[in-house]
Amino acid sequence: METTAKDLKLILASPDDQAVRTLYADVLTQWNERNASGIARLFDRDGHVVGFDGSQLEGHRAIESEMARIFADHQPPQYVGIVREVRFLSETVALLRAVAGMVPPGQTDLNPAVNAIQTLIAVKQDSTWQITLYQNTPAAFHGRPDAVTALTDELRQQLKLNSD
Repeated sequence: METTAKDLKLILASPDDQAVRTLYADVLTQWNERNASGIARLFDRDGHVVGFDGSQLEGHRAIESEMARIFADHQPPQYVGIVREVRFLSETVALLRAVAGMVPPGQTDLNPAVNAIQTLIAVKQDSTWQITLYQNTPAAFHGRPDAVTALTDELRQQLKLNSD
């Protein structure tokens, strides 16, 4: 079995780097499992969310309530994400940048119209990393269809890896 650059990066990653990456993966997993309380638990007490539509949520209760409403209201698409960077702003604050795509219910391919750029700021409290800010921004790339295609192709590769 060949070791890829991605594998090597994870092997060399610090425990904190891995914890922040896992925190992001957990957000996507909880969303995909439609688990509102699971998502809220990943945030610190005063955590914030800026949603894809620009809505803003503050605190555990608001995050859990809105996620529960979303999941009850309709069947949302499933996320697939790729971490672009984890940068430590201090020993207890990390910035994670990622890209994500969404697979609509009943489909097997991404909907490029809802690709996103995601940013997560995590804080470490008592040796546990939690999200203090999560922002999900449309990756519309207005006037740059090549950028939409390139991102969608990259996300499709990740989707295939996740399926294998």
